[in-house]
Amino acid sequence: MSRYTVALASALILLAPVVQAQLAPAAATAPLYPALPSETPEEFHAPVDGFDYVKRAVMIPMRDGVKLHTVIIVPRGASRAPMLLTRTPYNAAELTAHAESSQLENILQGYDNAADVVVQGGYIRVMQDVRGKHGSEGDYVMNRPLAGSTFNPTPVDHSTDTWDTIEWLTQNVPESNGKVGIIGISYDGYLPLMALVQPHPALKAAVPMNPMVDGWRGDDWFHNGAFRQVNLAYILEQVATRRSEAKWYSSHYDDYDTFLRAGSAGELARQRGMEQVGFWRKLSSHPAYDNFWSGQAMDQLLARQPVKVPTMLVHSWWDAEDIYGALAVYKAVKPLDRDNQVYLVMGPWNHGGAIDDGSKLGALHFGSDTALHFRQEILRPFLDHYLKDEAPALTIAAVSAFETGSNKWRALNRWPSGCNSGCSSTPGALRLGAGSKLTLSRAAGVVPTTPAASSAYDEYVSDPAKPVPYRARPIMAVGYDEAKGQTWPRWLVDDQREASGRPDVLSYTSEVLTAPVKISGEPIAHLLAATSGTDADWVVKLIDVYPDQVAAQPEMGGYQLMVAADIFRGRYRESLAQARALLPDTPLAYRFALPAANHVFLPGHRIMVQIQSSWFPLYDRNPQTFVPNIFFAQPADYRKATQRIYHDSYIELPLITSKR
Repeated sequence: MSRYTVALASALILLAPVVQAQLAPAAATAPLYPALPSETPEEFHAPVDGFDYVKRAVMIPMRDGVKLHTVIIVPRGASRAPMLLTRTPYNAAELTAHAESSQLENILQGYDNAADVVVQGGYIRVMQDVRGKHGSEGDYVMNRPLAGSTFNPTPVDHSTDTWDTIEWLTQNVPESNGKVGIIGISYDGYLPLMALVQPHPALKAAVPMNPMVDGWRGDDWFHNGAFRQVNLAYILEQVATRRSEAKWYSSHYDDYDTFLRAGSAGELARQRGMEQVGFWRKLSSHPAYDNFWSGQAMDQLLARQPVKVPTMLVHSWWDAEDIYGALAVYKAVKPLDRDNQVYLVMGPWNHGGAIDDGSKLGALHFGSDTALHFRQEILRPFLDHYLKDEAPALTIAAVSAFETGSNKWRALNRWPSGCNSGCSSTPGALRLGAGSKLTLSRAAGVVPTTPAASSAYDEYVSDPAKPVPYRARPIMAVGYDEAKGQTWPRWLVDDQREASGRPDVLSYTSEVLTAPVKISGEPIAHLLAATSGTDADWVVKLIDVYPDQVAAQPEMGGYQLMVAADIFRGRYRESLAQARALLPDTPLAYRFALPAANHVFLPGHRIMVQIQSSWFPLYDRNPQTFVPNIFFAQPADYRKATQRIYHDSYIELPLITSKR
């Protein structure tokens, strides 16, 4: 053994007690100081005897063993009270805790809660997290398809979950009368529609408000094939985590720059890590209207069965998120409504605006609180009639339609219809003409079935490097906090003058109206258009142009108000299910519906039509070069194109004319 080995062994012997002391269990070491008792109780129980409600949180078992977190709020002293259910992915606990208050109406303020109706009607309020979200067990699937379908081999869906929930509620809420209504907005409005697929016998009323119905045709994800890329943030935040903890970040103050510099929607999604999110992978692999979308479309599903539950569909004229759904369901199920149980309400609101202040929207003022009128004079009578034991008579109209322009409620027997008697609906045409003129033809039979190619046209250059903004820049990210400048909910009533001054937007304007022009229903765009590229988007906007001066509201002078507008992706001209390249420099016919309107263009106003080929960054850019999947278009695919709009194009209007 060397002297170095001997020295090392001696050192280790000397260090052994120190090492042992350091490795000794902490419990063997005496505390340095006595413990100070915690002032926090193991569990705190707040006194609630003075509250006017009792709140219970329960886990309701579903047929597959998954338990769903449910908040039940019972008015104190309630007896034989009906229950009003909302199922949601947006956190039931938060939606029933708007404020720390002893008053029921205070805790129910906010999204999905028509608090005044709930409190005044004495309803038991029930909020439930859908499976896979927040306090509920199970797996979350966006718009979970019907059980047993191609895309859902499991035995459960939102229909079965609603059935199981109502079954439990009727057996375990002793203060109730055993009758249940279901109500909700947007995604929460889609869920009442799912409840109608297999309705529980105790489900006596449904109120789908601004529901998601067909994500490809005209609601959240696409409009006629054009992707609504501003919803990338929603998809990430909704699906990436159970409690919606993942947050989208913006790399620029102006969302226009965020999306433009990323290139394609697919590239921006990749930069945000969305390939990890199952719904994004499904969505981006189904850009066309295949059975993934049509098989989930609620209007098509409900059209296969008779109406079994009284239903009130609620639609907003300026819904920035789900402007398609409610009216599509009405159109599908009304012919099956043998017992006159389907009601329709259409108001001058944004998305979900029927539970908010309805006296104005952006710069528009309606002369009364239209939302309060809906809740008190239409919604509450409907719910009371179908849910209360001593059902009061129901006298509301089959269709309640607010008429914009004249700002009047109309009680109608059916939709579309501008009145019940003394008038008729006649198709008319707004024809595009030389010199940016727009001519209205009122006579019956003036609308040709197909346009005929002519040599007269107007043209513009559509440059993907400089797409037309959907609102004035800088464009804030989609949000709902006006204090932060987030005015997304009311962008559809933005003044369109900014767009009308661009060289890549065609504007056609009528003469000043000398008599009112009333429309009720869907305007139909009939375009005869050509592009120098092999793909193109077409945006058509029907606009009410106010007089140059408006004495009562000076800021409305010359205001350009969108009445109806939408986009169509050219590759789906022949088939929504199959994309095909366009023939360059060839006039082709396009026909697509704009969102419905019930509007009066007043004397002194003018009618305008705007046409453009981008609406950015609301919709992803069309590269204008045909590629198999636009989500993954490469920078070299984006090219300028010359767009021609022929004067044979026109907008078919659902005109209402007086018989007198």
